[in-house]
Amino acid sequence: MRFLSVFGLGYVGSVTAACMARIGHNVIGVDVNPIKVAALDGGRTPIVEAKIDELVAEGHRSRRLRATTDVAEAIANSEITFISVATPNQRNGKLDVSNIERVSLSIGNALRDKRPFHIVVVRSTVLPGTCENLVIPALERASGKKAGKDFAVCMNPEFMREGTAVADFDNPPFTVVGANDPAHAAAVRELYAGVSGAFFETSLPVAEMVKYVCNAFHALKIAFSNEVGTICRDLGIDTYATMKIVTSDTKLNISSAYLTPGFAFGGSCLPKDLRALTYRAKELDLDLPLLASILPSNNSHIERAVHSVLQTGKRKIGVLGLSFKTGTDDLRESPSVQVIKRLLGEGCRVEIWDPEVTLGRLIGSNKQFIEEVIPHVGALLCDDMDEVIRNCEVVLIATKSVPVATIESLLSGQTIIDLSRLDPVSAFASVGAGA
Repeated sequence: MRFLSVFGLGYVGSVTAACMARIGHNVIGVDVNPIKVAALDGGRTPIVEAKIDELVAEGHRSRRLRATTDVAEAIANSEITFISVATPNQRNGKLDVSNIERVSLSIGNALRDKRPFHIVVVRSTVLPGTCENLVIPALERASGKKAGKDFAVCMNPEFMREGTAVADFDNPPFTVVGANDPAHAAAVRELYAGVSGAFFETSLPVAEMVKYVCNAFHALKIAFSNEVGTICRDLGIDTYATMKIVTSDTKLNISSAYLTPGFAFGGSCLPKDLRALTYRAKELDLDLPLLASILPSNNSHIERAVHSVLQTGKRKIGVLGLSFKTGTDDLRESPSVQVIKRLLGEGCRVEIWDPEVTLGRLIGSNKQFIEEVIPHVGALLCDDMDEVIRNCEVVLIATKSVPVATIESLLSGQTIIDLSRLDPVSAFASVGAGA
Protein backbone atom coordinates (compact mmCIF):
# COMPACT_ATOMS: atom_id res chain seq x y z
CA MET A 1 0.00 0.00 0.00
CA ARG A 2 1.19 3.48 -0.89
CA PHE A 3 -0.08 6.87 0.29
CA LEU A 4 -1.30 8.94 -2.65
CA SER A 5 -2.82 12.36 -3.25
CA VAL A 6 -4.78 13.20 -6.39
CA PHE A 7 -5.10 16.88 -7.33
CA GLY A 8 -8.17 17.58 -9.44
CA LEU A 9 -11.44 15.72 -8.90
CA GLY A 10 -12.87 15.81 -12.40
CA TYR A 11 -13.34 12.69 -14.51
CA VAL A 12 -9.70 11.65 -14.62
CA GLY A 13 -8.90 12.52 -11.02
CA SER A 14 -12.01 11.00 -9.47
CA VAL A 15 -11.66 7.73 -11.38
CA THR A 16 -7.92 7.56 -10.65
CA ALA A 17 -8.51 8.20 -6.94
CA ALA A 18 -11.35 5.68 -6.63
CA CYS A 19 -9.58 2.95 -8.60
CA MET A 20 -6.30 3.43 -6.72
CA ALA A 21 -8.20 3.13 -3.44
CA ARG A 22 -9.86 -0.07 -4.64
CA ILE A 23 -6.42 -1.52 -5.52
CA GLY A 24 -5.50 -0.97 -1.87
CA HIS A 25 -3.70 2.37 -1.76
CA ASN A 26 -4.56 5.12 0.72
CA VAL A 27 -5.78 8.08 -1.34
CA ILE A 28 -6.49 11.73 -0.58
CA GLY A 29 -8.42 13.68 -3.22
CA VAL A 30 -7.71 17.41 -3.51
CA ASP A 31 -9.71 20.09 -5.28
CA VAL A 32 -10.35 23.83 -5.01
CA ASN A 33 -14.09 23.16 -5.33
CA PRO A 34 -15.44 22.48 -1.82
CA ILE A 35 -18.58 20.84 -3.24
CA LYS A 36 -16.54 18.15 -5.01
CA VAL A 37 -14.40 17.65 -1.91
CA ALA A 38 -17.44 17.34 0.37
CA ALA A 39 -19.03 14.79 -1.97
CA LEU A 40 -15.95 12.55 -2.22
CA ASP A 41 -15.14 12.88 1.46
CA GLY A 42 -18.70 11.82 2.24
CA GLY A 43 -18.54 8.73 0.05
CA ARG A 44 -20.43 10.23 -2.90
CA THR A 45 -19.06 10.56 -6.41
CA PRO A 46 -18.52 14.12 -7.71
CA ILE A 47 -18.96 12.92 -11.31
CA VAL A 48 -21.38 10.84 -13.34
CA GLU A 49 -19.58 7.72 -14.55
CA ALA A 50 -20.43 4.03 -14.74
CA LYS A 51 -19.37 1.99 -11.66
CA ILE A 52 -17.84 5.00 -9.90
CA ASP A 53 -20.61 5.29 -7.29
CA GLU A 54 -19.85 1.94 -5.69
CA LEU A 55 -16.08 2.46 -5.89
CA VAL A 56 -16.27 5.79 -4.06
CA ALA A 57 -18.68 4.37 -1.48
CA GLU A 58 -16.41 1.37 -0.89
CA GLY A 59 -13.34 3.61 -0.61
CA HIS A 60 -15.17 5.70 1.99
CA ARG A 61 -16.22 2.64 4.01
CA SER A 62 -12.72 1.19 3.99
CA ARG A 63 -11.27 4.61 4.90
CA ARG A 64 -8.86 4.34 1.99
CA LEU A 65 -10.43 7.31 0.18
CA ARG A 66 -11.00 10.80 1.52
CA ALA A 67 -10.77 14.37 0.25
CA THR A 68 -9.61 17.80 1.34
CA THR A 69 -9.07 21.35 0.12
CA ASP A 70 -5.90 21.59 2.22
CA VAL A 71 -2.88 21.19 -0.07
CA ALA A 72 -0.34 21.07 2.75
CA GLU A 73 -2.25 18.31 4.53
CA ALA A 74 -2.49 16.23 1.34
CA ILE A 75 1.23 16.54 0.56
CA ALA A 76 2.28 15.87 4.14
CA ASN A 77 0.25 12.65 4.19
CA SER A 78 1.21 11.24 0.79
CA GLU A 79 4.29 9.88 -0.94
CA ILE A 80 3.13 10.23 -4.53
CA THR A 81 0.96 13.00 -5.95
CA PHE A 82 -1.07 12.82 -9.16
CA ILE A 83 -1.90 16.02 -11.03
CA SER A 84 -5.19 15.56 -12.87
CA VAL A 85 -6.38 19.12 -13.44
CA ALA A 86 -8.04 20.32 -16.65
CA THR A 87 -5.98 21.58 -19.60
CA PRO A 88 -8.52 23.25 -21.91
CA ASN A 89 -7.89 25.19 -25.11
CA GLN A 90 -7.65 28.95 -25.25
CA ARG A 91 -9.74 30.73 -27.88
CA ASN A 92 -6.98 30.46 -30.46
CA GLY A 93 -6.54 26.72 -29.83
CA LYS A 94 -3.39 27.05 -27.72
CA LEU A 95 -3.28 24.73 -24.72
CA ASP A 96 -4.14 26.48 -21.45
CA VAL A 97 -1.73 25.19 -18.82
CA SER A 98 -2.58 27.77 -16.17
CA ASN A 99 -4.16 25.08 -13.96
CA ILE A 100 -1.01 22.97 -14.26
CA GLU A 101 1.17 25.90 -13.24
CA ARG A 102 -1.12 26.88 -10.36
CA VAL A 103 -1.27 23.39 -8.88
CA SER A 104 2.49 22.87 -9.37
CA LEU A 105 3.20 26.03 -7.39
CA SER A 106 0.77 24.93 -4.66
CA ILE A 107 2.41 21.52 -4.41
CA GLY A 108 5.85 23.17 -4.43
CA ASN A 109 4.91 25.42 -1.52
CA ALA A 110 3.76 22.39 0.45
CA LEU A 111 6.97 20.49 -0.39
CA ARG A 112 9.07 23.32 1.07
CA ASP A 113 8.52 22.00 4.60
CA LYS A 114 8.56 18.30 3.74
CA ARG A 115 11.77 16.30 4.20
CA PRO A 116 11.00 12.87 2.65
CA PHE A 117 11.44 12.40 -1.11
CA HIS A 118 8.20 13.02 -3.00
CA ILE A 119 7.08 11.95 -6.49
CA VAL A 120 4.78 14.19 -8.54
CA VAL A 121 3.01 12.39 -11.41
CA VAL A 122 1.39 14.45 -14.17
CA ARG A 123 -1.71 12.66 -15.42
CA SER A 124 -3.27 15.64 -17.20
CA THR A 125 -2.90 15.81 -20.97
CA VAL A 126 -0.03 18.21 -21.67
CA LEU A 127 2.13 18.91 -24.71
CA PRO A 128 5.73 17.65 -24.87
CA GLY A 129 8.05 19.84 -22.84
CA THR A 130 5.47 20.81 -20.21
CA CYS A 131 6.98 18.67 -17.46
CA GLU A 132 10.52 19.83 -18.14
CA ASN A 133 9.77 23.49 -18.88
CA LEU A 134 6.83 24.28 -16.60
CA VAL A 135 6.11 21.69 -13.91
CA ILE A 136 9.67 21.08 -12.72
CA PRO A 137 10.68 24.78 -12.70
CA ALA A 138 7.46 25.72 -10.85
CA LEU A 139 8.02 23.01 -8.23
CA GLU A 140 11.66 24.02 -7.78
CA ARG A 141 10.81 27.71 -7.56
CA ALA A 142 8.06 27.25 -4.99
CA SER A 143 9.77 24.57 -2.89
CA GLY A 144 13.34 25.79 -3.00
CA LYS A 145 14.29 22.18 -3.69
CA LYS A 146 15.91 20.35 -6.60
CA ALA A 147 14.26 17.91 -8.99
CA GLY A 148 15.93 14.50 -8.90
CA LYS A 149 17.39 15.16 -5.47
CA ASP A 150 14.44 16.17 -3.29
CA PHE A 151 11.52 15.25 -5.52
CA ALA A 152 10.80 13.65 -8.90
CA VAL A 153 8.39 14.38 -11.72
CA CYS A 154 6.90 11.60 -13.85
CA MET A 155 4.39 11.60 -16.69
CA ASN A 156 1.59 9.02 -16.64
CA PRO A 157 -1.01 9.84 -19.33
CA GLU A 158 -4.47 8.35 -18.95
CA PHE A 159 -6.32 6.40 -21.62
CA MET A 160 -9.82 6.40 -20.18
CA ARG A 161 -13.00 7.16 -22.10
CA GLU A 162 -15.92 8.87 -20.42
CA GLY A 163 -18.67 6.30 -19.89
CA THR A 164 -16.21 3.40 -19.65
CA ALA A 165 -13.48 5.03 -17.56
CA VAL A 166 -13.40 2.44 -14.77
CA ALA A 167 -13.28 -0.44 -17.25
CA ASP A 168 -10.53 1.37 -19.17
CA PHE A 169 -8.52 1.89 -15.97
CA ASP A 170 -8.73 -1.85 -15.27
CA ASN A 171 -7.95 -2.91 -18.85
CA PRO A 172 -5.94 -0.14 -20.55
CA PRO A 173 -4.33 -0.65 -23.97
CA PHE A 174 -1.06 0.00 -22.15
CA THR A 175 0.34 1.96 -19.23
CA VAL A 176 2.99 4.59 -19.98
CA VAL A 177 5.30 6.24 -17.48
CA GLY A 178 7.85 8.86 -18.47
CA ALA A 179 10.66 9.72 -16.08
CA ASN A 180 14.22 11.01 -15.94
CA ASP A 181 15.24 8.16 -13.62
CA PRO A 182 14.21 4.48 -13.90
CA ALA A 183 13.81 4.32 -10.11
CA HIS A 184 11.09 6.97 -10.22
CA ALA A 185 9.24 5.14 -13.00
CA ALA A 186 9.50 1.90 -11.02
CA ALA A 187 7.76 3.52 -8.05
CA VAL A 188 4.84 4.53 -10.26
CA ARG A 189 4.76 1.12 -11.92
CA GLU A 190 4.25 -0.52 -8.53
CA LEU A 191 0.97 1.36 -8.18
CA TYR A 192 -0.46 -0.51 -11.17
CA ALA A 193 0.36 -4.03 -9.96
CA GLY A 194 -2.45 -6.26 -11.16
CA VAL A 195 -3.59 -3.88 -13.92
CA SER A 196 -3.54 -5.63 -17.29
CA GLY A 197 -1.81 -4.50 -20.47
CA ALA A 198 1.75 -3.74 -21.54
CA PHE A 199 3.87 -1.30 -19.53
CA PHE A 200 6.15 1.22 -21.24
CA GLU A 201 8.84 3.14 -19.41
CA THR A 202 10.12 6.05 -21.47
CA SER A 203 11.22 9.70 -21.39
CA LEU A 204 9.01 12.56 -20.22
CA PRO A 205 8.50 14.05 -23.73
CA VAL A 206 7.61 10.68 -25.29
CA ALA A 207 5.08 9.97 -22.53
CA GLU A 208 3.56 13.42 -23.07
CA MET A 209 3.41 12.94 -26.85
CA VAL A 210 1.89 9.45 -26.83
CA LYS A 211 -1.44 10.75 -25.56
CA TYR A 212 -1.70 13.33 -28.34
CA VAL A 213 -0.75 10.83 -31.02
CA CYS A 214 -3.38 8.39 -29.77
CA ASN A 215 -6.13 11.01 -29.72
CA ALA A 216 -5.16 12.40 -33.12
CA PHE A 217 -5.20 8.87 -34.55
CA HIS A 218 -8.61 8.16 -33.03
CA ALA A 219 -9.96 11.39 -34.51
CA LEU A 220 -8.37 10.54 -37.86
CA LYS A 221 -10.02 7.09 -37.91
CA ILE A 222 -13.44 8.53 -37.11
CA ALA A 223 -13.12 11.27 -39.76
CA PHE A 224 -11.82 8.75 -42.31
CA SER A 225 -14.68 6.33 -41.64
CA ASN A 226 -17.22 9.12 -41.90
CA GLU A 227 -15.83 10.32 -45.25
CA VAL A 228 -15.82 6.75 -46.56
CA GLY A 229 -19.40 6.42 -45.38
CA THR A 230 -20.34 9.64 -47.14
CA ILE A 231 -19.06 8.60 -50.55
CA CYS A 232 -20.39 5.04 -50.14
CA ARG A 233 -23.90 6.30 -49.45
CA ASP A 234 -23.85 8.57 -52.49
CA LEU A 235 -22.71 5.64 -54.62
CA GLY A 236 -25.38 3.39 -53.16
CA ILE A 237 -22.82 1.12 -51.50
CA ASP A 238 -23.31 -0.64 -48.16
CA THR A 239 -20.90 1.29 -45.92
CA TYR A 240 -20.95 -1.20 -43.06
CA ALA A 241 -20.29 -4.20 -45.27
CA THR A 242 -17.38 -2.32 -46.84
CA MET A 243 -15.78 -1.35 -43.54
CA LYS A 244 -16.39 -4.77 -42.00
CA ILE A 245 -14.22 -6.29 -44.71
CA VAL A 246 -11.61 -3.51 -44.44
CA THR A 247 -11.27 -3.83 -40.66
CA SER A 248 -11.01 -7.62 -40.82
CA ASP A 249 -7.51 -7.18 -42.26
CA THR A 250 -5.20 -7.19 -39.22
CA LYS A 251 -2.08 -7.62 -41.35
CA LEU A 252 -2.12 -4.22 -43.04
CA ASN A 253 -5.27 -2.24 -42.16
CA ILE A 254 -5.68 -2.66 -38.40
CA SER A 255 -2.07 -3.17 -37.42
CA SER A 256 1.26 -1.41 -37.05
CA ALA A 257 1.84 -1.62 -40.81
CA TYR A 258 2.52 1.78 -42.40
CA LEU A 259 2.71 3.43 -38.97
CA THR A 260 6.48 3.87 -38.84
CA PRO A 261 7.48 7.46 -39.67
CA GLY A 262 9.61 7.68 -42.78
CA PHE A 263 9.45 9.22 -46.22
CA ALA A 264 6.61 9.87 -48.66
CA PHE A 265 4.63 7.05 -50.26
CA GLY A 266 4.59 6.38 -54.00
CA GLY A 267 4.13 3.51 -56.43
CA SER A 268 1.47 2.52 -58.88
CA CYS A 269 -1.43 2.17 -56.41
CA LEU A 270 -1.72 4.65 -53.56
CA PRO A 271 -1.38 7.97 -55.44
CA LYS A 272 -3.44 6.77 -58.41
CA ASP A 273 -6.28 5.39 -56.33
CA LEU A 274 -6.43 8.43 -54.06
CA ARG A 275 -6.72 10.69 -57.10
CA ALA A 276 -9.47 8.55 -58.59
CA LEU A 277 -11.45 8.42 -55.33
CA THR A 278 -11.20 12.14 -54.60
CA TYR A 279 -12.08 13.01 -58.20
CA ARG A 280 -15.17 10.81 -57.96
CA ALA A 281 -16.12 12.65 -54.78
CA LYS A 282 -15.88 15.95 -56.65
CA GLU A 283 -18.14 14.58 -59.38
CA LEU A 284 -20.66 13.77 -56.66
CA ASP A 285 -20.23 17.30 -55.29
CA LEU A 286 -19.00 15.95 -51.95
CA ASP A 287 -16.64 17.81 -49.64
CA LEU A 288 -14.21 15.21 -48.25
CA PRO A 289 -11.32 17.32 -46.92
CA LEU A 290 -9.52 14.49 -45.13
CA LEU A 291 -9.18 12.27 -48.19
CA ALA A 292 -8.37 15.32 -50.32
CA SER A 293 -5.55 16.32 -47.96
CA ILE A 294 -3.59 13.04 -48.11
CA LEU A 295 -1.72 13.71 -51.36
CA PRO A 296 -0.87 17.33 -50.43
CA SER A 297 0.44 16.03 -47.10
CA ASN A 298 2.56 13.48 -48.94
CA ASN A 299 3.93 16.18 -51.24
CA SER A 300 4.94 18.21 -48.19
CA HIS A 301 7.34 15.42 -47.16
CA ILE A 302 8.97 15.65 -50.59
CA GLU A 303 9.33 19.42 -50.27
CA ARG A 304 10.88 19.04 -46.80
CA ALA A 305 13.43 16.58 -48.21
CA VAL A 306 14.35 19.02 -51.00
CA HIS A 307 14.63 21.86 -48.48
CA SER A 308 16.88 19.74 -46.24
CA VAL A 309 19.31 19.27 -49.12
CA LEU A 310 19.23 22.86 -50.35
CA GLN A 311 19.78 24.36 -46.92
CA THR A 312 23.15 22.61 -46.70
CA GLY A 313 24.33 24.99 -49.43
CA LYS A 314 26.05 22.09 -51.20
CA ARG A 315 25.40 21.08 -54.81
CA LYS A 316 27.00 17.65 -55.32
CA ILE A 317 24.29 15.21 -54.27
CA GLY A 318 24.44 11.42 -54.15
CA VAL A 319 21.07 9.66 -53.99
CA LEU A 320 20.94 6.07 -52.76
CA GLY A 321 17.59 4.65 -53.85
CA LEU A 322 15.46 5.55 -56.87
CA SER A 323 12.48 3.18 -56.86
CA PHE A 324 9.38 4.03 -54.85
CA LYS A 325 10.35 1.55 -52.11
CA THR A 326 13.11 -0.89 -51.22
CA GLY A 327 13.02 -4.25 -52.96
CA THR A 328 11.42 -3.20 -56.22
CA ASP A 329 12.44 -1.55 -59.50
CA ASP A 330 9.09 0.24 -59.87
CA LEU A 331 9.71 3.92 -60.55
CA ARG A 332 6.11 5.05 -60.94
CA GLU A 333 5.27 7.95 -58.60
CA SER A 334 8.60 7.42 -56.84
CA PRO A 335 9.23 10.14 -54.22
CA SER A 336 12.97 9.87 -54.94
CA VAL A 337 12.35 10.75 -58.60
CA GLN A 338 10.37 13.81 -57.52
CA VAL A 339 13.14 14.93 -55.17
CA ILE A 340 15.81 14.44 -57.84
CA LYS A 341 13.85 16.40 -60.45
CA ARG A 342 13.47 19.28 -57.99
CA LEU A 343 17.18 19.22 -57.11
CA LEU A 344 18.16 19.22 -60.78
CA GLY A 345 15.89 22.20 -61.28
CA GLU A 346 17.75 23.98 -58.49
CA GLY A 347 21.07 23.45 -60.25
CA CYS A 348 22.36 20.52 -58.19
CA ARG A 349 24.61 17.84 -59.67
CA VAL A 350 23.12 14.46 -58.88
CA GLU A 351 24.42 10.88 -59.05
CA ILE A 352 22.10 7.95 -58.30
CA TRP A 353 22.60 4.38 -57.10
CA ASP A 354 19.90 1.75 -56.64
CA PRO A 355 20.67 -1.98 -56.58
CA GLU A 356 17.29 -2.76 -58.12
CA VAL A 357 17.43 -0.13 -60.86
CA THR A 358 20.16 -0.38 -63.50
CA LEU A 359 19.57 0.50 -67.13
CA GLY A 360 20.98 -2.81 -68.32
CA ARG A 361 18.51 -4.83 -66.25
CA LEU A 362 15.35 -2.76 -66.72
CA ILE A 363 12.69 -4.16 -69.01
CA GLY A 364 9.08 -3.43 -69.85
CA SER A 365 7.25 -0.51 -68.27
CA ASN A 366 10.12 0.60 -66.04
CA LYS A 367 12.54 0.80 -68.98
CA GLN A 368 9.92 2.69 -70.94
CA PHE A 369 9.27 5.00 -67.98
CA ILE A 370 12.94 6.00 -67.77
CA GLU A 371 13.34 6.40 -71.52
CA GLU A 372 10.16 8.42 -72.04
CA VAL A 373 9.40 10.18 -68.75
CA ILE A 374 12.70 10.71 -66.93
CA PRO A 375 15.54 10.14 -69.40
CA HIS A 376 17.55 12.91 -67.72
CA VAL A 377 17.27 11.06 -64.41
CA GLY A 378 18.10 7.67 -65.90
CA ALA A 379 21.31 9.10 -67.32
CA LEU A 380 22.50 9.82 -63.77
CA LEU A 381 22.39 6.18 -62.66
CA CYS A 382 25.65 4.63 -61.46
CA ASP A 383 26.27 0.93 -60.70
CA ASP A 384 28.90 1.65 -58.02
CA MET A 385 27.57 2.89 -54.66
CA ASP A 386 31.08 3.61 -53.37
CA GLU A 387 31.74 5.90 -56.33
CA VAL A 388 28.48 7.79 -55.82
CA ILE A 389 29.34 8.43 -52.17
CA ARG A 390 32.92 9.47 -52.94
CA ASN A 391 31.77 11.98 -55.56
CA CYS A 392 29.16 13.77 -53.46
CA GLU A 393 28.97 16.33 -50.67
CA VAL A 394 25.51 15.27 -49.51
CA VAL A 395 24.33 11.65 -49.31
CA LEU A 396 20.57 11.29 -49.58
CA ILE A 397 19.52 7.81 -48.38
CA ALA A 398 16.21 6.63 -49.83
CA THR A 399 16.61 2.86 -49.60
CA LYS A 400 17.11 0.26 -46.89
CA SER A 401 19.16 -1.90 -49.28
CA VAL A 402 22.53 -1.17 -47.72
CA PRO A 403 23.73 -1.65 -44.12
CA VAL A 404 24.37 1.48 -42.08
CA ALA A 405 27.91 0.30 -41.33
CA THR A 406 28.66 0.07 -45.05
CA ILE A 407 27.62 3.67 -45.63
CA GLU A 408 29.40 4.99 -42.54
CA SER A 409 32.65 3.29 -43.55
CA LEU A 410 32.65 5.20 -46.84
CA LEU A 411 32.00 8.65 -45.42
CA SER A 412 34.63 11.35 -45.42
CA GLY A 413 32.83 14.40 -44.09
CA GLN A 414 29.70 14.33 -46.22
CA THR A 415 26.34 15.46 -44.90
CA ILE A 416 23.94 12.55 -44.50
CA ILE A 417 20.17 12.93 -44.94
CA ASP A 418 18.33 9.69 -44.20
CA LEU A 419 14.83 9.50 -45.68
CA SER A 420 14.43 5.77 -45.10
CA ARG A 421 15.07 5.63 -41.34
CA LEU A 422 17.85 3.08 -41.71
CA ASP A 423 18.90 3.36 -38.08
CA PRO A 424 16.70 5.31 -35.62
CA VAL A 425 19.57 5.68 -33.14
CA SER A 426 22.10 6.82 -35.73
CA ALA A 427 23.27 10.41 -35.65
CA PHE A 428 21.96 10.86 -39.19
CA ALA A 429 18.67 9.02 -38.88
CA SER A 430 16.35 11.88 -39.66
CA VAL A 431 15.69 14.33 -42.46
CA GLY A 432 18.21 17.11 -42.23
CA ALA A 433 20.56 15.46 -39.71
CA GLY A 434 24.20 15.89 -40.46
CA ALA A 435 27.15 13.61 -39.82
